[in-house]
Amino acid sequence: MKQYRTLLFDVDDTILDFRAAEALALRLLFEDQNIPLTDEMKMQYKTINQGLWSAFEEGKMTRDEVVNTRFAALFKEYSYEADGTLLEQKYRSFLEEGHQLVDGAFDLISNLQYQFDLYIVTNGVSKTQYKRLRDSGLFPFFKDIFVSEDTGYQKPMKEYFDYVFERIPSFSAEHALIIGDSLTADIKGGQLAGLDTCWINPDMKPNKSETVPTYEIRKLEELYHILNIKNNVSCSLG
Repeated sequence: MKQYRTLLFDVDDTILDFRAAEALALRLLFEDQNIPLTDEMKMQYKTINQGLWSAFEEGKMTRDEVVNTRFAALFKEYSYEADGTLLEQKYRSFLEEGHQLVDGAFDLISNLQYQFDLYIVTNGVSKTQYKRLRDSGLFPFFKDIFVSEDTGYQKPMKEYFDYVFERIPSFSAEHALIIGDSLTADIKGGQLAGLDTCWINPDMKPNKSETVPTYEIRKLEELYHILNIKNNVSCSLG
């Protein structure tokens, strides 16, 4: 089995439960605006948000354009006039408080720190990601954190990974593995950069893309098997 030395972890819905943090932040934002948050609104926000972040990954929008227009676009759908930038600032303050862990994340990361070089590779807002990682207790386990806002590039751009690789001492792509939940950002990006990839797919969503991960797992604990560390779990090869 292949021996890895460097592990590159995504953050949201990989080690931190972003869906839980997002749901709470949305509820608090709408309460702040005195507007009832319906299930339809939640779905509409998800659609708008995913579309904007996809455009960001493709280099069609900047991060600021994404975060400062999404709520204006959402509220416009329901005939509310809104200041997208102001709403983003309020939402961000709520989101920063969300540091719920994915099941098994703390035990896994705290164990792996002794045998591997651990790094964070994440698209997002630097201040938010740093605060959430610190509040979760995971921050000390990582040798460095690379947030797209700080690098000037984003996953899946090869330039993002070039930036990361240049800042990891004695980096070897052959002995590195990227772990994440996004086929378009983590897995595609890892492949473009010449890395082995591990797709976390807890809901067993069908992969309708041409991007095929090296490994596919449902739970973080399955990484023990991939990393050749004794544990009674199994994984499926992509």
